[in-house]
Amino acid sequence: MRETSEKIYSFEDYCHYKNDSENRYELVDGQLILMNPPTVRHFLLAKCLEKIFDQFIAKNALPLLCFREAGVRTGWRKSRLPDIFITTQEAALELLDQSAIFQIPPILIVEIVSPESVTRDYRYKRSEYAALGVSEYWIVDPNHEKITILLLEDGLYEETVYYLSDKLRSLLFPNLDLTVEKVLISGNLTQ
Repeated sequence: MRETSEKIYSFEDYCHYKNDSENRYELVDGQLILMNPPTVRHFLLAKCLEKIFDQFIAKNALPLLCFREAGVRTGWRKSRLPDIFITTQEAALELLDQSAIFQIPPILIVEIVSPESVTRDYRYKRSEYAALGVSEYWIVDPNHEKITILLLEDGLYEETVYYLSDKLRSLLFPNLDLTVEKVLISGNLTQ
């Protein structure tokens, strides 16, 4: 991750920013921050979780949608690209023909930790998502074989850390039958 220019961008500038590359950027305090391409393990984990959430939403006929790598505005001059988030169909409908940068807080966000994102995922995004009012924030950490679920209570997150055989307990999806091991194993390729 690195800054790309000294120019200060407004949120509106960011929404309309275009360049000739496939690069993806987050907006942090008005600076465009280049996001490194994720690892294959990262993509596999995100794909697995997206599939699990999509199936759960469909099975329970919930008016929700799961997005991968769409944007979420987290402040005046801030916008993040969460690995996965769940929002209402109504919020998505408002952006149907616009850039997929949501200004309505998602109900759940998942970040997958990579070596260069530890501080960003555990510290900065945690405070931004809490201030935004995201009810549930999951931090999937394959390097430490754990998933941290943070539940918003009185404006602050209360966290529970789950390890391999632990069943994840989601307040938003109490019937979700999922262990840390099931998630993490999806990041492996078998030969």
